[in-house]
Amino acid sequence: MAEAHQAVGFRPSLTSGTTEVELSAPVLQEIYLSGLRSWKRHLSRFWNDFLTGVFPASPLSWLFLFSAIQLSWFLQLDPSLGLTEKIKELLPDWGGQYHRLRGVLAAALFASCLWGALIFTLHVALRLLLSYHGWLLEPHGAMSSPTKTWLALVRIFSGRHPMLFSYQRSLPRQPVPSVQDTVRKYLESVRPVLSDEDFDWMATLAQEFLRLQASVLQWYLRLKSWWASNYVSDWWEEFVYLRSRNSLMVNSNYYMMDFLYVTPTPVQAARAGNAVHALLLYRYRLNRQEILPTLLMGMRPLCSAQYERIFNTTRIPGVQKDHIRHLRDSRHVAVFHRGRFFRVGTHSQSGLLSPRALEQQFQRILDDPSPACPHEEHLAALTAAPRDMWAQVRRSLKSQAEDALEAVEGAAFFVSLDSEPAGLTREDPAASLDAYAHALLAGRGHDRWYDKSFTLIVFSNGKLGLSVEHSWADCPISGHMWEFTLTTECFQLGYSVDGHCKGHPDPALPQPQRLHWDLPNKIHLSISLALRGAETLSGDIDCHVFPFSHFGKSFIKRCHLSSDSFIQVALQLAHFRDRGQFCLTYESTMTRLFLEGRTETVRSCTREACNFVRAMENKEKTDPQCLVLFRMAVDKHQALLKAAMCGQGFDRHLFALYIVSQFLHLQSPFLDQVHSEQWQLATSQIPVQQTHLFDVYNYPDYVSSGGGFGPVDDHGYGVSYIFMGDDTITFHISSRKSSTKTDSHRLGQHIEDALLDAASLFQEGRQHLKRGCRGSREDNLGNRCGSLPRHTRVPTPPTNL
Repeated sequence: MAEAHQAVGFRPSLTSGTTEVELSAPVLQEIYLSGLRSWKRHLSRFWNDFLTGVFPASPLSWLFLFSAIQLSWFLQLDPSLGLTEKIKELLPDWGGQYHRLRGVLAAALFASCLWGALIFTLHVALRLLLSYHGWLLEPHGAMSSPTKTWLALVRIFSGRHPMLFSYQRSLPRQPVPSVQDTVRKYLESVRPVLSDEDFDWMATLAQEFLRLQASVLQWYLRLKSWWASNYVSDWWEEFVYLRSRNSLMVNSNYYMMDFLYVTPTPVQAARAGNAVHALLLYRYRLNRQEILPTLLMGMRPLCSAQYERIFNTTRIPGVQKDHIRHLRDSRHVAVFHRGRFFRVGTHSQSGLLSPRALEQQFQRILDDPSPACPHEEHLAALTAAPRDMWAQVRRSLKSQAEDALEAVEGAAFFVSLDSEPAGLTREDPAASLDAYAHALLAGRGHDRWYDKSFTLIVFSNGKLGLSVEHSWADCPISGHMWEFTLTTECFQLGYSVDGHCKGHPDPALPQPQRLHWDLPNKIHLSISLALRGAETLSGDIDCHVFPFSHFGKSFIKRCHLSSDSFIQVALQLAHFRDRGQFCLTYESTMTRLFLEGRTETVRSCTREACNFVRAMENKEKTDPQCLVLFRMAVDKHQALLKAAMCGQGFDRHLFALYIVSQFLHLQSPFLDQVHSEQWQLATSQIPVQQTHLFDVYNYPDYVSSGGGFGPVDDHGYGVSYIFMGDDTITFHISSRKSSTKTDSHRLGQHIEDALLDAASLFQEGRQHLKRGCRGSREDNLGNRCGSLPRHTRVPTPPTNL
């Protein structure tokens, strides 16, 4: 999501303010350190690796094998072909009474060696099977004989009852694409947005790069891909995120929304109690690896490495580079309310506090009349300041208020109890949704601790939201957690008739601990400067959210098209109508088919999409002609998306080549030009991953409404979308108010018109739109909002939790 902004902020000079970042370490040393970091992660997960490393076998299978060997000895058979006797001879002789013990130990050692060899064979076989990607490249609905055979073999070798990290050792490593293919694909991607003269100049730079530097840089990347877990992911985290010196607010964080049309309870403390309890239940299941790994087609596992840092994680600012601090456990949350900070314990001697006990603690905070101390109210604005400034101030803060700072940074996560309501309202549904999005993305600039992995935001009317820091993981990970949280707190935990959490309060619980900050005078000015900058940035963001309800995923599927590709091509038409020109378009897709994979870029502004847009704007073109071009554009986008998922994208490869060139001090005008590009349109789809948790047919309003991120370019847009059930698509658009070229509401209207125009190319689409009402978005939203009560307590639908 917000990664596009960070990628754009990554500049060829790799500067930090006025100080150039030192990249003088030899590239071989950096590659060695990348591998070392990979091995350290594996060692830190030793016990989990032991439990999951034997998968698809199990520790019981060793016992079965040992028992079988002992039985064969009893039957005077030797399945080891003499190896057990050889092992027995190597063991020390402890005397006659221990002679039988030597035989048992020898059998145990042989069983262990045989068991390890079988597990290794299974891992190698499964890794080879998972390296096959032909299934992804086949047309939708068609399955070749090789793919059917592959599916059968994967089912055989995958084992039963996998844990979250069971497949990690069997995932293939992300391949390093061919440099020639990468350059060719890059030139193809920029052709629609460059003039003939500019394209010829770029092609000349590309040929010079292939001739002079490419082979050397590629050799180092291949070396790293052999030694480290992933040839690009650790550099992506470091250089795109942790070395970025920009404010995290808007530039790096993204938000996720509550249910759109309903609020389970209007009691703020109750909603906070259930939500915090649900999040900690998710952490409990995560620690026990009871969360199932994500499987494509129900068979192909995705990498689960990013789940490890969801909780107990803080991004610590540094002068030139931040670092991520992750704790093994934390038994409290940090809470912010009306300028005051509190430490709330989440566990008692008997275990996790009940939702009702947590509600009681949050209500105590809400009822606390004590005022904020001077400058304490705006202290969190420092986390929204430029990173170098915050790093310097934090040193002073740590020396003066170490306990309070540790309570916040060492918390499981951050909770903000806002004093204002938010969410969809009857009086002004469109404006209320926009304000809701803005409150989640930027707030007031001083009421979120942006360094924490995520902040749970609970508004005064019971509405929820999430603000997520981006460096530790990508949106599907936090989205998976958020889906579990919404369904658990609403359907499983539930609320009493009066809107409170179920259960009884615990009067014996100690009061929440108020955190006291001994703020030195020298940081008062820094807080004021940070607050001014945060308020300016917050006031410049224009957010617009609208549910598109004319049609959704089901209609697009009936047209035999990819839902995501349909939206992406329509976005090209909408943006062209908004700006009158084509631009580089960033769409993020995942590379988690590979070990420690994160994301790849799909450039949606293709030659085929441009041809379709020109045809739609040409009144001489007929609908059948436009439809042919539309299908070609959708097919092209789908091919690019699948190639990126299979590790055959080119943007991450170009990024890694550039990093190596900086380590080697090799100047490449081609790579410099590539990394100076501006993305005026950044897009992302938010997937619904746990469809079994939602009953979209009986309870269509109880579906996550997605989230959004800030604009990538000062004169560009950030657009995210989520398919809510089968018949609604919710869009989140952001831009800067200071730009005279952008308007989030204007683009929203263009998106709606583009979707309707694209659908009208199909005969079924024309019939569908005739049956529906093509009213304004505000009218449709108002009608939907007006049919619902202001707060709705939820029945308990059948859901598989």
